[in-house]
Amino acid sequence: MRVEVLLGIVGMAVVTFLTRFVCLALFRRGGVPACLERWLKHMPTSILTALIVPSLLLPGGALDISVGNHYLLAGCVAGVVAYKSRNIVVTLALGLLVMLALRRFAA
Repeated sequence: MRVEVLLGIVGMAVVTFLTRFVCLALFRRGGVPACLERWLKHMPTSILTALIVPSLLLPGGALDISVGNHYLLAGCVAGVVAYKSRNIVVTLALGLLVMLALRRFAA
């Protein structure tokens, strides 16, 4: 293994440990403040959005907001289904079905 790869792994481990240790040390006695807890509650949603939206809008590396963008159409259907049903299994199933149908039957 190359030295720079090993140093990168060790550096990431140290940074991960320090960020977690500092948080544990800061909030050990008083707990997490309510405002920070409310803010942290939205982190998974924002991270997931940051991961998904580029895939929906930039499928070929360029902005594609058209009917021909199957990822965007399937994502919109999945978003509506998720909002209405609040069921992850139904959302994933319908999103996949729409994506498969668009790939199969659309040009």
